[in-house]
Amino acid sequence: MSTRICLVRHGETAWNAERRLQGHIDIPLNDKGHAQARATAAGLAGERFSATYCSDLQRARQTAAAIAAHCGLTPSFDARLRERHYGAFQSLTYDEARARFPGAYQRFEDRDPDFVFPDGGESLQEFAARIRDVLNRIAQAHRGGQVLVVTHGGVLDIAHRMATGKPLDAPRDFTIPNAALNWIEWNGKAPDDWTLLAWARQEHLSDALDELPNS
Repeated sequence: MSTRICLVRHGETAWNAERRLQGHIDIPLNDKGHAQARATAAGLAGERFSATYCSDLQRARQTAAAIAAHCGLTPSFDARLRERHYGAFQSLTYDEARARFPGAYQRFEDRDPDFVFPDGGESLQEFAARIRDVLNRIAQAHRGGQVLVVTHGGVLDIAHRMATGKPLDAPRDFTIPNAALNWIEWNGKAPDDWTLLAWARQEHLSDALDELPNS
């Protein structure tokens, strides 16, 4: 039996608006982000979910809490659904990171799968392996069901590539707006056999930011 997953990027934060890399730093939603979370809850009111999973960082938890309150859900928090760890880039804007670490930033911008951020960051390969593992585990645990996952932009980047076969190092040609709805499906047979159903649905939002670099 297949499993459908609705992936939701958390609502907007002040650091999103500043184009500042958050990674594992625990930044809350701003007022617009809270409004987006409530709008997403209303947009999902007609859906039924077998389970809800959420990153343990507060911007995702706050988004999930608004949806849970509206839809009668109880999220399970999982650190494996966190954003990629950006190491020394965390807390910097993209422009600041480019100026401070020009060589490392170029490898980041080029989507070098083996590039590891200085000071404890993850490579793209490591991050993708973490996300593939957790999404496959969630899908297998809820065969025949529909699951909500509230997480981060980098996680959605990997999920889209899982469902379309796009290589990790290919430039991003799809949007990842805050609080949009993104649907993928696992076929219920082979691990990593995913299909993209719908992406970046924003009918419930007045506007949403995609401040991530198109790389």
